[in-house]
Amino acid sequence: MTTEIKVCMGSACFARGNAENIEIIEKYIKEHNLDAKIELVGTRCDGYCADGPNIYIDGKQYGNITPDLVESLLEGLF
Repeated sequence: MTTEIKVCMGSACFARGNAENIEIIEKYIKEHNLDAKIELVGTRCDGYCADGPNIYIDGKQYGNITPDLVESLLEGLF
């Protein structure tokens, strides 16, 4: 089963931290050989800018995501 991680690429989320969050996710996937288990995609703004930066894991929204929270979320998945 593949886990889908969507990262909001809207200007507000991207500027508020998702640019760095994407790098962290990509690094985590590579370091843990999870290419076959995680599908990482960008998404357009979903209108939840006040909660941003936003990341969605298997459809569940996570808001106010910092680099530390990204790592915690990823570690909790596997």
